[in-house]
Amino acid sequence: MSNENQTKFLLNESDIPRQWYNINADMPVPPQPVLHPGTQEPVTPDFLSVLFPMDLIMQEVSAEAQIDIPEEVRDIYKLYRPTPLIRARRLEQALGTPAHIYYKYEGASPAGSHKLNTAIPQAFFNKAAGTKALTTETGAGQWGSALSMACNFFDLALEVYMVKVSYQQKPYRRVLMETFGAEVFASPTDRTEYGRALLAQDAENPGSLGIAISEAVEAAATSNGAKKYSLGSVLGHVLMHQSVIGEEALKQMDMAGEYPDVVIGCVGGGSNFAGIAYPFLRQNLRDGQRTRLLAVEPAATPSLTKGIYAFDYGDTARMAPIVKMHTLGHSFMPAPIHAGGLRYHGMAPSICALYDAGYIEAKAVPQIGTFEAAVQFARSEGIVPAPESAHAIRAAIDEALEAKATGEKRVILFNLSGHGNFDLAAYEQYLQGGLQDYDYPAEAVAAAQADLPRVNLAEAAIGK
Repeated sequence: MSNENQTKFLLNESDIPRQWYNINADMPVPPQPVLHPGTQEPVTPDFLSVLFPMDLIMQEVSAEAQIDIPEEVRDIYKLYRPTPLIRARRLEQALGTPAHIYYKYEGASPAGSHKLNTAIPQAFFNKAAGTKALTTETGAGQWGSALSMACNFFDLALEVYMVKVSYQQKPYRRVLMETFGAEVFASPTDRTEYGRALLAQDAENPGSLGIAISEAVEAAATSNGAKKYSLGSVLGHVLMHQSVIGEEALKQMDMAGEYPDVVIGCVGGGSNFAGIAYPFLRQNLRDGQRTRLLAVEPAATPSLTKGIYAFDYGDTARMAPIVKMHTLGHSFMPAPIHAGGLRYHGMAPSICALYDAGYIEAKAVPQIGTFEAAVQFARSEGIVPAPESAHAIRAAIDEALEAKATGEKRVILFNLSGHGNFDLAAYEQYLQGGLQDYDYPAEAVAAAQADLPRVNLAEAAIGK
C-alpha cells in the first residue's frame, strides 16, 4: 500500500550508501573500445594518467559491481546527503492526474545540484595521488560550482573553462566559483592554443561544452604534470559516483510503499540520469522489474534522438579519446539555449549502448515547453528548477497527462538535479516572451557528422 498521507521521505545519515554501483558489472551489451585520439589504438593507463589519477582510471575499467566509498568522502556527503524524496502532490492536483509523481531533490546540495556527488570523490582521489591543481570545463556552471567547492575542501587549485554564452548569461555562477577559490575563464579563451585558433576565426565564438573540454584538457596535458583534468559527466567513474542518487531513491520508494513505472532524468553527458536510473536498471536486469527509464534532452541538441551511433571524439579539438556514442559530430555548434549543461554533442558511452540496445528510452523537448513545465512546477511545488532539470519535469508532466487521458495510475519518479536560483535571467526572458525554440539543424549536423573519425576496429583490436 502506498503511504497516501506522506509528502517527504527522509533517510538518516546511516543510510548514505557505503558503495557506489558500477553498471559495468551488469552491462547487458558488450563494451566498445576507447581509442587514442591520435593513433586510434586502445588507450592505455599511461595515456590516461596524464589526465587522471590511477584510482579513477581503475574505477573506469573496473567490472566490480560495488566500489567502496571512502569514509572521507562520506563525511563530506553528510553535509547534504541523503537528499529528500518528495511526492509532488500539489503538481498532481494542478494536473488533475491519477499519476503519483515523485522527485529526488539533488538541489539540496550546497552547490545546488547533483554534481557534488562526483566532485567530492574526484577531488579526494586527486589529492590522495599528490595532485596540486585541476582543470575542468563547465556549461551552466553547476559542475564548476561543485568542483570549486570540492577543491576548496581538499586544498586544490582549480581552473574552470566556462562556456562563454553561459559565462555571460550566469555571472553569479562565476562569482560562486570564485568564492570557493577557483579561477574562471570564458571559453574559448586566449589561454590555450586551441582557444586562440578559434578566436582568430570568430572573435564572438559563443563556445560549447566540446570547446571548453578541449581547453581544459589542453591546459592539463601541457602542464608537465602540474595539473590534472576533471570531468563532470560522460565517463564511467563519474556516472558511478552519481549512483548514490538511485540507491537512496530505491530505499525511499520503499518507504513510500510504491515502485516507479518510469524513472526520468535530463541528459547532456548523462551523469544525473545514470545516477538515478542505473540502480533501477540493475533491478530490471537482476530481479525482473519492468521500470521504463527515460532520458530527456533538448530538441536543440538531440544527441540520442537524432545523433548517429558512431565513434567520435569527446571534444571539439580532437584531444580527448574516441568513444562510440550517439553524436551530432564533435564540431557541432549548439544553439545558445539556456540549458547550458545539456549543450554537448555526444553522450555517455554506456547510456548510448543501452539506448541503442533498447534498455532505455529517450525523447527531445523544446525550450519553451520546458520552461512552461518549469514555471508550472515552481508555482505548484515552490522550487524553481534549473533549466536542465526542467527537461525531466517536462517529460514527467507529459507522462502524468498521458495517465490522466487513459485513467491509468502511473508512478513517476524523476531526478530534480538542481535548483535554478542562478538562472533567473532565463526565467525573466521566458516570462517576457523572449525565448525561442530551436529546431534540429539537420544541415549543420550533417556537415559536422561528415567529419567523424574513420575507425578500423580490426586494426584497433590488434594495434597498428
